[in-house]
Amino acid sequence: MGSKKDFKVSVVGGGIGGLVLAVGLARRGIEFNIFEQAKKFEEIGAGVGVGPNAVKVLRDFGILDEIIKVVNQPLTTKTFVVISGLPGHETIYEYPGLQSDAGLAVHRALFLDTVVKLLPPGIAHFNKRCVSIEEGPESVNIHFEDGTQHTSDIVIGCDGIRSVVRRAVLGRVVVAKFTRTVAFRGLIPVDSAIEALGPRIAVKPHAFVGPDRHLIVFPLQGQPIVNIVVFATDRSKPWDEQGPQPGESWVLPATQEEMLGYFEGWDPRVTKLLSFITKPNKWFLHALSPPLETYVKGRIALLGDAAHSMLPHMGAGAGQAMEDGYVFSALLSHSAVNKNNLEDVLKAYDHVRRPRANRVLEESYVAGEVYELAGPSGPNLHEVRNDLTNKYDFVWHHDLNQDVRTAFSILGFEGKEES
Repeated sequence: MGSKKDFKVSVVGGGIGGLVLAVGLARRGIEFNIFEQAKKFEEIGAGVGVGPNAVKVLRDFGILDEIIKVVNQPLTTKTFVVISGLPGHETIYEYPGLQSDAGLAVHRALFLDTVVKLLPPGIAHFNKRCVSIEEGPESVNIHFEDGTQHTSDIVIGCDGIRSVVRRAVLGRVVVAKFTRTVAFRGLIPVDSAIEALGPRIAVKPHAFVGPDRHLIVFPLQGQPIVNIVVFATDRSKPWDEQGPQPGESWVLPATQEEMLGYFEGWDPRVTKLLSFITKPNKWFLHALSPPLETYVKGRIALLGDAAHSMLPHMGAGAGQAMEDGYVFSALLSHSAVNKNNLEDVLKAYDHVRRPRANRVLEESYVAGEVYELAGPSGPNLHEVRNDLTNKYDFVWHHDLNQDVRTAFSILGFEGKEES
């Protein structure tokens, strides 16, 4: 891969964040390698929601058109309805769905496969588990579990919630905490969802809410499938007291009976919907708390869950990783950037990305509190409507190009030619 830059980039981790970043780097002619610990690129989970903010990134990187071709459906206006999960199904809030709110929801595997096809050949290296990072005066060395090493001018850690690169940035081990919330996930045929909920509800995104419990239901574009994510929280103890011990898995097999046990007394339509998830897994949800004080150190940076792993209650985690990739690739591609000012570029990235991503992290936690009637308005359903009104606006309607301009200003690049 040819490059007009005098520096080389290493991307550690090939999840959604790392791959979207890689496409951005490739489109801007920046030389890079991507190292993935698995034997192939793969994503854990079912659906991925792409909000209007992330749609802008995918469109700029040439990813959006390819995804639309695969699902054979256009973008849909991001509407969703919040309903009480208790008997009666009282509608609490309906997001109006403006034309500027267009987004999509697709299967993670489909999303990943589409992005991978846009990567240049020869840049991906598999079975490469990073165990440590060593920064020298002019380069950064990655050490892998198989005994090999790789040297580059900059390392971007996209290695997820259990990031190894995070330790190199912070100088200490910082692990995500168990949030007291467990989740059960499942994909069911749309016909089954219609049987349980009726056609009006089953074909549009909905949240069913109640005390210490809620579930999200949304159809996947291009497939006759509905994604269901079920949440249950034990608020009787602090964070991190009930979760898996170090070294234990965060995902365990569960029974349908266990999952349904969390929803005794809920509307029969909800429990019927959940009965179609026959073999659920139980996910112990973790997040970084408090948010990190920096995403960078020297020539090492963090992106995505490595920097700001958050709860999924705003569907914003993947989108924030994409925003990181957009800003990073835009900064590195500027004509004034070279190997001598990379540390300053990373500081500018941290300056514009950390406040925003950390805010989304914190608001995602608050959204979960609201959905489970433990937010500012408590169980008052009519007041909960106020808690939800305009809650997503700051996530969905953000000017990333202004962030890039701000970073360029910090770097003193005003008036200089952009690549």
